[in-house]
Amino acid sequence: MNQRHESRGSFKKVPMNRNSGSRICASEAVCGILLAAVCLGAGEARGQIFQLPTANRYLFDRKHQERFFAPTPGRDWESGTFGCVRNNGWRMHEGIDIRCLQRDARGEPADVVRATAGGVVAYINRQPHLSNYGNYIILQHQIDGLEIYSLYAHLSQIRSDLRQGAAVSAGQPIGIMGRTTNTREQIGRERAHLHFELNLLINDRFPQWFKINEPGERNDHGLWNGRNLLGLDPRIVFLQQEWLGRNFNLLQFVRNQTELCRVFVHKADFPWVRRYTALVRRNPLAEKEGVAGYEISLNFNGLPYQLIPRAPSEVRIASKFHLLYVNAAEAQKNPCRKLVQSKGGRWEFGPQGMSLLDLLVFN
Repeated sequence: MNQRHESRGSFKKVPMNRNSGSRICASEAVCGILLAAVCLGAGEARGQIFQLPTANRYLFDRKHQERFFAPTPGRDWESGTFGCVRNNGWRMHEGIDIRCLQRDARGEPADVVRATAGGVVAYINRQPHLSNYGNYIILQHQIDGLEIYSLYAHLSQIRSDLRQGAAVSAGQPIGIMGRTTNTREQIGRERAHLHFELNLLINDRFPQWFKINEPGERNDHGLWNGRNLLGLDPRIVFLQQEWLGRNFNLLQFVRNQTELCRVFVHKADFPWVRRYTALVRRNPLAEKEGVAGYEISLNFNGLPYQLIPRAPSEVRIASKFHLLYVNAAEAQKNPCRKLVQSKGGRWEFGPQGMSLLDLLVFN
């Protein structure tokens, strides 16, 4: 199956501490954001870059945050959040599941889904049998020097007049919440929700890479196959924006990810470097001598959030990929992508890590 079901599967946090006492902060990062909010005060809020995609605003209600997230059957609300929150911490959930607030006479969801920010339509799937995400739409945005994509899945309806390349404004209706999917386990009416993601695009040559690396497998969605998207945590983005006000900057948010590992790739030019130049740091020596490769920091989800060009005189590595450093605490806390693994006391790339790097530098 070539479309992820709210997880990254192919390249693809241990579980949250259930005995920590407070149910408000499901991660240290969110707790830190809430503390910063108190220091900054609500009066500094600016016009929001990202709007919530539905009318559900319980995300900002510290006492009832569970009313925002749609959990998986038999689990608590944290299973509807982003990260290693499925299968006891060993399965990645790449977005957030937003709970339904309104229903029609049949009990089906009726919440209007709106564009989180201004942009253009990048992709629409109106054939729910082709995707675990059912009917879904992807919008492209240019924000703080970054190209970012919002994804809205399981829709019952997508606006009939929307087409690829059409401009949309922030808050503009794009569809109706639903529960469409092609999975054997259908989404029950009571769990109808919007699956929402904020992603960066890995490689605009993904279809060619997929054909080489997955011969015989179908790719119904071309460039927009879920394996070609790397997600950010939308909850933390929304909370930082709401409470940090004028201090919020998407580029800085991405640059401040926690490092899982640092790798060297022996390649001077590849699509990520060209698309996300804002994430490339300056190196005067490389500017003088030329670029032999890049030292890249990845977060636990595999997102390359910092790239440092290295000059030929700085490189003593012959291999295509070389693992320079692993944050063991982060690897233990967030193991679900399995990008790196420890064997015999040594860290090495896992198969999913190698696959991700291979796609990242594919030209």
